[in-house]
Amino acid sequence: MKYIMKVKWPSGDTANKLLKDPSFGQKMQNLLAEVKAEAAYFTTICGNRGCFIVINMDDASQMPAIAEPFFQWLKAEITFYPVMTPEDLAEAAPAIEQAITKWG
Repeated sequence: MKYIMKVKWPSGDTANKLLKDPSFGQKMQNLLAEVKAEAAYFTTICGNRGCFIVINMDDASQMPAIAEPFFQWLKAEITFYPVMTPEDLAEAAPAIEQAITKWG
């Protein structure tokens, strides 16, 4: 199942120190490879540095292994959002129709 992982870095000196590390870029590349990121988009989140990472998990029990490096290294706040591809949404159509018939 696909998830978007929101990674909000801490503000101030903590994040500044991380970015001053000359190996920051390589460490981030290594971490993204380790969690098998399908895509990563860097931006601001609530006024702080952060990113959104697209990952695939077979089971929710994989969350700690994926999130922990970001907690430990970046001291980040992590939120997982389950998401659907257009193909997933098409597969869900019968269940959506059933719910509409019953509850709509």
